[in-house]
Parts: sequence; C-alpha cells; structure tokens
Amino acid sequence: MFDIEEELKKLPDQPGVYIMHDSEDIVIYVGKAVNLKNRVKQYFQKSRKRTEKINKMVSRIKRFEYIITDSEVEALILECNLIKEYSPKYNTMLTDDKTYPYIKVTVNEDYPRVIFTRRIKRDGAKYFGPYVSAGAIKDTIDLLEKIYRIRTCNRDLSKTKGRACINYQMKICSGPCINKISKEDYRANVDKVIEFLGGNYDNVVKMLTADMNKASDDMEYEEAARLRDLINEVKAVSTKQKVSFGNFGNRDIVAYAEQGDDVVFQIFFIRNGKVIGRDHTHVKRSPLDTGDLLTDFIKQYYGNSPYVPDEILVSGEVDDRENIEKWLSGIGETRRVKIITPLKGEKHKLVELAEKNAEIILKQDKEKITREEKRTKGALKELDGLLDMPYTKRIESYDISDINGFDNVASMVVYEDGKPKKNEYRKFKIKWHKGADDYASLREVLTRRFEHGIKERQELKEKGIDNEYGKFSKFPDLILMDGGRGQVNVALEVLENMGLNIPVCGMVKDDRHRTRGLFYNNIEIEINSHSEAFYLITRIQDETHRFAIEFHRNTRSKNQVKSVLDDINGVGDKRRRALMKYFKSIENIRNASLDELNDVPGMDKRTAENVYNYFH
Repeated sequence: MFDIEEELKKLPDQPGVYIMHDSEDIVIYVGKAVNLKNRVKQYFQKSRKRTEKINKMVSRIKRFEYIITDSEVEALILECNLIKEYSPKYNTMLTDDKTYPYIKVTVNEDYPRVIFTRRIKRDGAKYFGPYVSAGAIKDTIDLLEKIYRIRTCNRDLSKTKGRACINYQMKICSGPCINKISKEDYRANVDKVIEFLGGNYDNVVKMLTADMNKASDDMEYEEAARLRDLINEVKAVSTKQKVSFGNFGNRDIVAYAEQGDDVVFQIFFIRNGKVIGRDHTHVKRSPLDTGDLLTDFIKQYYGNSPYVPDEILVSGEVDDRENIEKWLSGIGETRRVKIITPLKGEKHKLVELAEKNAEIILKQDKEKITREEKRTKGALKELDGLLDMPYTKRIESYDISDINGFDNVASMVVYEDGKPKKNEYRKFKIKWHKGADDYASLREVLTRRFEHGIKERQELKEKGIDNEYGKFSKFPDLILMDGGRGQVNVALEVLENMGLNIPVCGMVKDDRHRTRGLFYNNIEIEINSHSEAFYLITRIQDETHRFAIEFHRNTRSKNQVKSVLDDINGVGDKRRRALMKYFKSIENIRNASLDELNDVPGMDKRTAENVYNYFH
C-alpha cells in the first residue's frame, strides 16, 4: 500500500516532474518543480491555506510518482509531454489539436522543390507559414510554378531516363530532369521564389510587366496576355496580406478572453512584417484555476508546434518566462525566442486587437462550444454511466465488408474524447481465409491488430519511445463491434488469448438496421434514443460502416482495373503494376503515346505496341 507520508520523506531536492494518481490509478495532475521535495510537500501540509478546488484534488490523490531531470528546462519539456499523453483532469488543456499548413522549399536539394506540408523537420529546408488556408498555399504554389517553373515532383533526377513529365510540356517546369536548365540558373529562380514567399512582390510585378511590354512590342500578343494574367494573380496573392507592419519580422500575437470556464485564445501570425493569417483555439480551464492560463497555453501550444517565431507578443505576464524561452529557442532553432508583454506602442495595439477578436469569438462560439462539449465528452460520460466504466478516452470500432465472400476487407475507426481521429483509422485486407465468414475475418483482424500493437510496444520500449508515437501501440479503453453476442465473443476470445483486458461492447441493430442498444457483459443494454450517448454510438457505427464500404469499393475497383490490363498479351503481374505506377490510372494509359509506353520500366517494344493497339 502506498504510504503518502513515508513517500514524501523520500522526495529528492532536485528538479523534476511529479504525477498524481487517483484511487483508480488515473493520472489527475502533472506538474513540474525546481525542487521536488519542497513542491510536492506543499500539497499535503495541513497548515497551508489552499483553495477548495485544490483541497478537492488533494483528497483524490492516492499515490504520486516523480521523474528527476537534470534541469528546469528538461522538467518543463517532460511536463508538457506528459500532459499531452494523459490529459489530466486538473491541468489546463487545449481542446483543439490543429496542424497548420506550410510551404516548404527544399533548398537542401540540388534542384529544390516547392511543396505543401503540415510537418516541419530539421532537414535543412526553408519553411514559410503557417497559413490558415490550405487553398491559399495551393494557389501560391501554382502561381510560382507558372512564373519560375520550379519542379514540384519527387523524381530522383540522377536516375531519370531522359524524358520530361507533362509539367515541362505545359511550361510550368523548367525541365531540370532533361538538363534544359543549368543548376546555377535554376538556383537563381529558387532565390526569387524565396524572395516572393518572404513578401517581396514588387520585383516580380516589375519583371513580369517588363516581359509583358516586350512581348506586346514584338507582337506576341498571346504571350503578353499570359503575362498580364500572371501579374493579376500576383496582385491577388499580395492583397491577401491585408495588414503590413514595416520590419515587424516573424512574430505571433497571443491574447485571450474568458467568461466563466470558457476561454478563447486568439493568435495572429506575422511573417516578414505581414499578417499572413490568424486563428483561435479553445482552452479547457483547469479545475484548480491557478491563474496561469497564458503560461499553460504557451507551453502546450508551442510545445506541439513545428515552428516557433522569433518573438511572441502576449497580453499578460508569463511565469517561468526564462526557462520557457530557452526551451522554445530549441524548437524554433533561432538564436533566441523572446516572449514580450508590450505596454505601449504599435505592438501593444496589436495585442489589444487580438484581445478584442478573442472576445468576439468567445461570444459567437460559447453556445457552439457548449453544444460540442455535450455531444462529445458529455456523450462519453453518459456511455460510461451505462457501462459502469471510468472515463473512456479512446474507442476503437471494427466492421467487415464483403460481397459473397469476395474482396474481404475490414475497417478500424478511432474516436478520442468523442471525436473521430481519422489519422489513426486503419484498413485491413483479409488474408488468412476466403469466403463469407465475418467471425473468421474479425478474428484475423483483431489478432493482427493487437499482435502488431504488442510487438510495436516492445520495440518502442527498447528504444525509450512512448507508445503515443506508434501506429498500433496505443490501445483502446473500449472496443465497439458492429454486431451483437457473436462478434463480441470473438473479440473477447482474441483479447483473452493475448492476455489483454479491454472491455468489448456490441452495437446491436433492429430489423430496420437502426441502432437498438448495446451488448455488454452478456446482456443487452437499452439506450434512450434521444440521449447524447445514443447519438454518439450511432455516429461511430455509421462511420465504421462507411469506412469499411469505401475501402471495399476501392479494392473492388482496383481489381476490376487490373482485369482490363490482364487481357493484353504480354502484360503480366509485374508489367501491370509498372504501368499503374507510372501512369496512375487506366485513362492515362489509354491516352499514352507509343513512346511513353516504351518508357515504362520493364516494358519491351512488342508489349508497348500491344498495349497501344489494345486501346486504339
């Protein structure tokens, strides 16, 4: 049994992180400390005056653990990672988990590309953003292709066979793959791209205007019209940068508004002196109400961000500012990230503007936030009450799709905190048996899913990596099966054979194929058809079914496509795959010239002629 008084005596006089657990061993609070002994003892000193909310948390603590670190900065990083992993009830939490799009210029390559990305890596490339609109990035990249003819493909130029792709023919690529441009000239164009992305549009407009006038003087009116259209596109992109602040550099403006337990943070993104976008995020206030909203937000928001600007202008004081700046400087890879609370001047006006925007959003979204909370976490709370379970954070749902036993596939859909987590959906092709046997298919899918997960957990543990970062290593708190007793028993059998104890629940449908209730612990539980729990179960069931059907349809379609190519003399499995990999679709193969078909790896002249003749 954990003796709190005895364990307090063992605490070290070192920096680190402490983790509080309740009677069900659920993590309810994570904190960092310069001195673990002094900080953790404060929670249990009866003579110390504490708020009612802190007393309530302390009364739930049944044990604590701690991790020693070498410095306060390391403790800060570990605290943020653990809060993200456990989502403790008494910590302030971001309710949004957003990733913003960026433009990436691969200057580390011989012939750099300009591409869209949502992840920033320390790979030597240049990144521009974040942008709030993915559409704006696409428009910008398309424009840069037209003006500077920078490649966007991922072809290995050292292994090309001397034939350019269609982008070269469309005059939106300069053809470095066939040596139509020198490396020096290509680099000069890349430098202009970087200048453009940095916000310098004037030079581009001047260059295009001069080229347009020359084309007009030479009576090349079609080219002049093309250049005129490009100038208009550049002006359209530049006008999207509505606000300019001279040499304001790269900064974020952060401010918030609050009303009761509802908190909204507003962020303005300023890059090279221009506001390139803004966004807002909602925060779940900690029940402890420590008053460190801004500090908690900065740590969580930028701890999860791939990019940190040189300066963060904030509307209030940030605790532990110096250590947070050191930590963020490591993320941002800058000389130093500064967190500033401006009290006057233009920067102060920007912070005030962000505050006003946050207030407007809070008023507009309050009802929406309450409704969303009710249909997600509120629904989970109802579900936990029906099943007599603690908080169910992660749910996995499974379904099988086939037609008379052909092209059998399965879907795994994931919901976290009552919301779909689509990047963790998984698809399975049934491999171990043929025929229409849903039970056998489910047994295979669950076995493969959890065998893979157990193996991955062990590999991550050996590398000292958390389960959060694996593809299958995160296990659910509840498994939902599309079906009743039979499907549930198959799942329980698989889990028992693997030594796993995960609750399994069947989603039972009526004769009209509508959700009727839940099968759990060998009994059917009725659900109020007007409850949030019922609506959540229905959404999960429909989404699982949709995902399985979509995967089955795509699989069936691909198999049908292959059968068309199988009719061509000389096209076997390898050449069929090579054709599809090279051309991407049957339509592209149909429209390909004989020379293009000859360029497919592994294709000989006679087979290329057979393919061409088949479609013509």
